[in-house]
Amino acid sequence: MFFPVMLNIEDKKIVVVGGGAVALRKVKALLAYGAGITVISPTFTEGFDEIWNEVQPIQALYREELIEDADIVIAATSSRQVNKNIREHCRKNMILCNTADDGEGSDFTVPSTLKRGGLVISVSTSGKSPALARKIKDQLEQLFTEEYGERLELLGVLRGLVLEKCSDEALKRCILNELTDMSIEELMERRNRYEACDRIQRE
Repeated sequence: MFFPVMLNIEDKKIVVVGGGAVALRKVKALLAYGAGITVISPTFTEGFDEIWNEVQPIQALYREELIEDADIVIAATSSRQVNKNIREHCRKNMILCNTADDGEGSDFTVPSTLKRGGLVISVSTSGKSPALARKIKDQLEQLFTEEYGERLELLGVLRGLVLEKCSDEALKRCILNELTDMSIEELMERRNRYEACDRIQRE
């Protein structure tokens, strides 16, 4: 059973083994979260050329020494046996490993993700049906539009102001809950008001 967790990968070394369409999809998903990625493969599918300057490519067949210092490895080659070998090596060396063709045998799965600025919604089927996860994500995209990223940024600023300028704990909770129902225009007006005052009190 998989435990859901949000992992900071900015300072992690991530290695993707494979150069096909599946590997490309995994790499693009990781790049959106600021990861430094090494990609190992003797050949690379069309599409890698678009992100060549964002990754560290190693044009070679997989060898164990190429992943020795990795924190996270994604095995996405076209060979089930090679993927299995990668997973077994990672487990012996305490390296987290995702195997593209064996979700249930992986240490973690990569969920289908919707990102709107700081808002991240992940949908996982625990590796049982990635297609269903993508379908649910597509439905969520219609509900959580691009404006949610801007709203979340404003909410973050307002939360800081409320925590700094309001000493009434009950009022803090009330205001923070109230803010989540406001439009962007209302949030901007409230931000301007709170920035201009010294203390936030009951009206």
